[in-house]
Amino acid sequence: MEKLTLRDIDTGGKRVLVRVDFNVPLNEKTGTISDDSRIRAALPTIQYLVDRGAKVILCSHLGRPDGKVVESLRLAVVARRLSQLLGKQVETTSDCVGTEAEKSSGNLKNGDILLLENLRFHAAEEENSPDFARALAALADIYVNDAFGTAHRRHASIVGVTEYLPSVAGLLMEKELEHLGGIMESPAHPFGGLIGGAKVSDKVEMLENIMGKVDFLLIGGGMAATFLKAKSFEIGLSLIEEDSLDTATSLMEEAAKRGVRLLLPVDVVVAAEISSESESQVVAIENIPSEKRIVDIGQRTIKNFSEVLRTARTVFWNGPMGVNEIPRFAEGTKAMARLLASLDAVTVIGGGSTAEVVTGMGLADKMTFVSTGGGASLEFLSGRKLPGVEALLDKGSVATVKN
Repeated sequence: MEKLTLRDIDTGGKRVLVRVDFNVPLNEKTGTISDDSRIRAALPTIQYLVDRGAKVILCSHLGRPDGKVVESLRLAVVARRLSQLLGKQVETTSDCVGTEAEKSSGNLKNGDILLLENLRFHAAEEENSPDFARALAALADIYVNDAFGTAHRRHASIVGVTEYLPSVAGLLMEKELEHLGGIMESPAHPFGGLIGGAKVSDKVEMLENIMGKVDFLLIGGGMAATFLKAKSFEIGLSLIEEDSLDTATSLMEEAAKRGVRLLLPVDVVVAAEISSESESQVVAIENIPSEKRIVDIGQRTIKNFSEVLRTARTVFWNGPMGVNEIPRFAEGTKAMARLLASLDAVTVIGGGSTAEVVTGMGLADKMTFVSTGGGASLEFLSGRKLPGVEALLDKGSVATVKN
């Protein structure tokens, strides 16, 4: 870690503003939380601060309210779940800035926890407004960023607030940077990437950046169609990025030049429509019907991928192998999750839908690390600087905390 963490400063009796990522999925019908793993991921930092007598002020966004108050996106439901997990009452406010927030934060006693209302009820949050950042900073003495999943955003609660408060990393942020940084800097070999998802364009920079570090790349999911098309295979009605065909070709050529083994599917599941009612069949990649589309990898591909993965000592996985929202087309994704869970290797799971799959299958604790950041983990592994990380104090800095 090149950045200061909350372990490096005295937080006792201080008001500590903690940016967490409580952007949890909600059940549309009941409004309840369908997956609380992001809340659980923040517990070590919150408990650490409570145990040391800090006055904890949590802030997060939830959903995309676009700068307006949306009743269904209030954070009260999150506060209730957090209270249950901590066994301690978590108070809330009806706004994240203003008179009520100032009064509530000022009345906190050592060890108390306050959750501010949804940051994105204010357009100023995503605009990185200095005034909004100052209003947030006025609530606290210290700022802790524990929201790796939003660290690639240049928002007021992520970057702007660091202009006004001594700013350090939380325990989850530290863990994310150490695990993701570890596989980039000193992975145990053989090191492989299992890459899926819909778009090649989303992952080009990451693939280019890890090319010199991995021993093999396994490509599945929707993006495999673009690679197959680049190799002149018929892909039927599968959606591809025409402007990424040359990129796919270049990536395959670069892999060959570097001695990186790049595997594509040898068979796939195809269907006329992406629906649970649509009939499907498994075909070799040479026999994909023109009127059907790829929806998953086939059994021979699962076998090939599994054989290669079993040789690995480090694996990074990002992106499903098929249309995993539909159970019938999720077999390839689930097979990869089960296989990785069984490996005696370092297994790091990129966030987003891949993390949701692993968590939903109850396999998260079988992996070395499951990242909470989808886009953030991709940008980090692409070699980009994350604004939310760059804004934190470096090791060796002196964190001057106001009294």
